[in-house]
Amino acid sequence: MIHVIATITVKPGKRAEFLAVFNGNVPNVLAESGCLFYQPTVDADSGIHIQGALRENTVTVVEQWQSLDHLRAHLAAPHMRAYSKEVKEKDLVEGVALQVLEPAGV
Repeated sequence: MIHVIATITVKPGKRAEFLAVFNGNVPNVLAESGCLFYQPTVDADSGIHIQGALRENTVTVVEQWQSLDHLRAHLAAPHMRAYSKEVKEKDLVEGVALQVLEPAGV
């Protein structure tokens, strides 16, 4: 099993529009073979002193996949290509960073 943290920086003032497009694709992703969890999140104002400043233009996607091969298939899926094309045409995203993680042995 692998975990993925995708940090998407959206253009200022475009987060709601981006989330509408993104959330429209979530059911397609959840239906993929090997997808265990897939959810966009935004910073919560927790009041916890060690939390950094709220990032108004950031969407963090938390994912869990059965394997790296499932993640690779996800990235190449037709609905992901369509999603990428739509956010590019609407000029919603400034950048994306991906962190792929595996459970640490204890």
